[in-house]
Amino acid sequence: MSHEPNPSAPVITIDGPSASGKGTISSLVAQALGWQMLDSGALYRLVGYAAIKQSIALDDTASLGRIARELDVRFIAGVNGQETKIYLGDENVTLAIRTEESGKAASTVAAHPQVRSALLDRQRAFQQLPGLVADGRDMGTVVFPGAKLKIFLTACAEERAKRRYKQLMEKGISANLAQLFDEIAERDKRDSQRDTAPLKPAKDAVELDTTHMTIPEVVDRIIALYGSK
Repeated sequence: MSHEPNPSAPVITIDGPSASGKGTISSLVAQALGWQMLDSGALYRLVGYAAIKQSIALDDTASLGRIARELDVRFIAGVNGQETKIYLGDENVTLAIRTEESGKAASTVAAHPQVRSALLDRQRAFQQLPGLVADGRDMGTVVFPGAKLKIFLTACAEERAKRRYKQLMEKGISANLAQLFDEIAERDKRDSQRDTAPLKPAKDAVELDTTHMTIPEVVDRIIALYGSK
């Protein structure tokens, strides 16, 4: 992948809170359009995971910034509906970074301006032809403010906890529904109140409440919105 973004490549940003379905929806929209996909949340989870592995404190901003700058990450696209595989160096960390511990670490390190700054250029470099679907929390507000279509996905915290529980159980990761609800509510609070790039819809974003929508309905709606632009 080029290290320079291609400004002629169209971008769809899909932002939203934890467990709103951003990853699944973004992957399916990217597949439908034949575009690249950026899972920005995975980058923050990777920084948190690497910090824990290296016994670096999650408030050691200088060391976290270094990890973010030096992150040796590869995304290998899944085939036939399989999920994208994520490698940190030679280690397949696809499952390891999806634990709640990694999620909490990601939210903590993402609050540090040094980490967000270090990852900004890396994320923008994903803007390549034929197009990019970028999934995260500040894709439409900070990383790709000129995106052709900006989506802000949401759902009630209870529904998001149920979705995350189902997702973890399907991957063989043990989970507690009540604990997931508490963690999602706490993460919402932390993400929306942080000083750097707080979680909020871009002024020109289309907000979609997916509490009572199926995945195919959400995907079709986003593709229809893009087609009408």
